[in-house]
Formats: sequence, structure tokens, C-alpha cells
Amino acid sequence: MSTSSVDRAAGSSGLPSPDETLWPGLATPPHSPFRARIAEQLFRQAVRPLNVRVRMPDGSHLGAGGPDAPEMRLNRPAAFFHRLGVDAKIGFGEAYMVGDWTSDALAEVLTPFAERMATLIPPLLQRFRRFVDRGHPADEENTIEGARANIHRHYDLSNDLFGAFLDPSMMYSSALFGPDDDLTAAQHRKIDSVLDYAGVREGSTVLEIGTGWGELSIRAAARGAEVTSLTISEEQAKLATERIAAAGFADRVDVRLCDYRDSTGEYDAVVSVEMIEAVGESYWPTFFETIGKRLKPGGRFGLQAITMDHERMLAAARSYTWVHKYIFPGGLIPSTTSVEQGMLAHTRLKLEGVREFGQDYARTLRLWRERFTQQWDEITELGFDDVFKRMWEFYLAYSEAGFRSGYLKVHQFGFAENGR
Repeated sequence: MSTSSVDRAAGSSGLPSPDETLWPGLATPPHSPFRARIAEQLFRQAVRPLNVRVRMPDGSHLGAGGPDAPEMRLNRPAAFFHRLGVDAKIGFGEAYMVGDWTSDALAEVLTPFAERMATLIPPLLQRFRRFVDRGHPADEENTIEGARANIHRHYDLSNDLFGAFLDPSMMYSSALFGPDDDLTAAQHRKIDSVLDYAGVREGSTVLEIGTGWGELSIRAAARGAEVTSLTISEEQAKLATERIAAAGFADRVDVRLCDYRDSTGEYDAVVSVEMIEAVGESYWPTFFETIGKRLKPGGRFGLQAITMDHERMLAAARSYTWVHKYIFPGGLIPSTTSVEQGMLAHTRLKLEGVREFGQDYARTLRLWRERFTQQWDEITELGFDDVFKRMWEFYLAYSEAGFRSGYLKVHQFGFAENGR
């Protein structure tokens, strides 16, 4: 096939047609025949050993997978390779959003790619990454104003959207499954584990950085703690305050629209669940320093964070990806090394305990995606279109594949002055 040819319209029936006012420039793929040819060659080489089955419009297949392997269907290969050639880290996901390719087993297709993420591009070509990788936009820098705008783009989409696919705890982070746990029980187990790491008990004063929709504050208050919870999402603050009041803890929990950098006071414990990923590498020292300043002598810190290998993190810090453009602008997933060294350098605390449960995140994401699909008729009534549906499917499945493959992990950390 020629990557410079135009895909036949017949292969596009039933695929999304992006609204230009909502998705500017998405409907028309970029045009770069030279890069598209290189992208096609690299893609064919990359999938050759993978346990996937890539079906072309003419019925031929790529990949090492047999008939039972997860199948990726290329509906518009020319558009796909042009998107991939111009910007692979964004084009692959955009191609799914518009239907250039699709799959009925999305996470299963993406997992083999995630398992070989570090070797998909030949080492010789990886040397040129710094010349082709797109940099992060200046307006997504996590200044106080920038962080508020970044958070607004994701967490203020709609409380009803998140309520449609999250469990009743409204926790939007990895659960920690025990035997026979459903998702809500596993979310409560996760919260209790973080609170235990932070030593939260009756009479504790607690600072939570990243309110979410209030469930951690509720469980901390149920232990008899007094909680100050910080968020920069107006939608989350509104619903969290309502949920906390409904649980009977309005007198124990103070939800504040406040950036962590503007926080004041000292507390017995600080807790934060999957908020550090939104801080940005440049601001990690400030984040860690804030933890140290907010803790009383003898205080403890409980942290949950998505993590990746340190060398991969260093490479990722320089790249602007599909996830940044469409899901989490300004973010960077830390490594365990960056967390531990950052706390050591900027606080008096030392690591006291740690656990990893990345496969629990894969399970959590699968349950979210299943419910998202089941509730789509309800979600579409909120004003979200089919392109958004495919974007969200890709985000959840892409994340699940990252954890299934071990490319991503999730850790809980407990820090205290005495350390181990």
C-alpha cells in the first residue's frame, strides 16, 4: 500500500466525524509522505514479534498473533501512518479517536505495545528523539494559575460524568483489593492503608492535599480526626462538601479551594493520593518542602503515587504526549527514586514503609472502563460526543495496559521522622 494515497471512503462508514468547534484540526490528518513511509516501516517492524493481529483493509494481517490474538483493525491506514509519522506520541491516540484504527479488545491490544515500549523504536533512531519530540506548551506550566487551568480541563468536566463510572466512594485512584472485595471495599482498604501510613487516629489534625470528592476526608473524620482538605477544582470542592455534610462530618472537615503552595498551619499528618502526578517536575521540590513545613514535629506523611522506572521518567519529562494534550496537561509520573530522594532532600522525614500494587490499578481501570461503556447512554445525555467516548476509552485502556505490562506501577509510601 502507499501511505500517500487517500483512504477509501467505504472504509470510513460508521466512524466518528469530529465537530471542528469541539475538536479543531482532528478530522484532517497531517500530510507528510516521507514521515508516513518511515512510520509504516517502523510500525510493521514493531508489530512483527508482538502477540497481536493487525488486520488491514484488504484482509491481510500483521503481527505474530494467531486467530485468537487481540485484533487491531486499521480502517484508514494512510491516515493512520501520516498521523503516526508526524507525531507518534499524539497521533496514535488521535487515530483511535477518529476511527483510523479500532479494536474490540483495546487493553489487550495495547498491552504488548506497553510491554515493549522501550524497544519499539530502534536504538539508532532513538538518538534523534530530542529533535522530533514536541515540547510542553508554556501555558501548561504548573504555576499557581497554570495548575488551576490544567486541573479545570480534566476534573471540572462534569461531576455527573465521573459519578457515572466511578463506584459510590467516588475515588478516582487505584483501589487496593483484598479477598472478596468489590471496588468500593477495595477503595476503602486503599484509603485506610494511606491513613495508617500517616498515623491518623482520633484527635489527629490532618492536611489532605487533593480532595477528590471527599471520601478520604470522610474516613479520616470517622476515625476522629480533624481534616483540612485542599483542592483547586471548583466542581470537586462543591460535591465533596455536599458528600461530607451528608456523611455527618461537616464539623470535622474543612474543604478549601486552595493551592498546596498557599497552605498554612501545622498538622499531625499530611496525606495525598495520586495528586503528585499533577505537580510537575519543576515543582516537586516545592511540593516536598510544603509537606515538611506543614507537619508538626513527629508528624507523618502518607502518599499514594503512580510511578514509573526512573530512566523512563527522565525521558518522559522531555516529551509532550497524547495524555498531556487530551487528559492531564502539565503532569509527570514520578519514579520511586524521585519521591524518596525528594523527601530526603527537602524534609526531615525518612521512608518508613512502602507497598506496590500495580495490578490492582489494572483491575480498577478495567472496572471503570466497563462501567463507562455500560453507562454511555447516560453520559451522552450530558453533552459528550462519540469522539469523547473513544478518547475516554483509549485513555482508560491505555492506562490499564501500562499497569498490566508493568510499565506503570502504583506505590503507597509512609514517611516519618524516625524512618525505618
